[in-house]
Amino acid sequence: MSQPSVLFVCLGNICRSPLAEAALRARAVEAGVAITIDSAGTGDWHVGRPPDPRAQALALAHGIDISSYRARQVTAEDFHRFGHVYALDPQNLKDLHRIEPSHHIADLRLLMDMVPGRKGTAVIDPYYGDEHDFEQAWADVCAAADALVKRFRR
Repeated sequence: MSQPSVLFVCLGNICRSPLAEAALRARAVEAGVAITIDSAGTGDWHVGRPPDPRAQALALAHGIDISSYRARQVTAEDFHRFGHVYALDPQNLKDLHRIEPSHHIADLRLLMDMVPGRKGTAVIDPYYGDEHDFEQAWADVCAAADALVKRFRR
């Protein structure tokens, strides 16, 4: 069986999806589960830029340095490279369905569908919010990371 591969997708790839990537990387290491992990955005506004300083500070407060991450836009190739593509909200899921190639290996879903009791919900977009919104986004992506590690551990 090959190693699972996960791509997290939000709008700009500077807040939610890098936090989701960081959370899953940390949880996978703790659990000893090998997973290929990356993140991307459906938009191109922030390509090449590091995560939002507030996301970096939050991750660092949890012992994870994401300052080397760089935003990128999702590509058609991603649907062939990753077995699991998780959108962080319903609009980005719709956008991913709009650009997905006709034949691909990716299982395309909403990330919070992986968390019991959260089906159909979004990870809050903290970009225009405050510290509390970033903390809520972190809590959401950590809950999803725990669920994914449990799933891939089987």
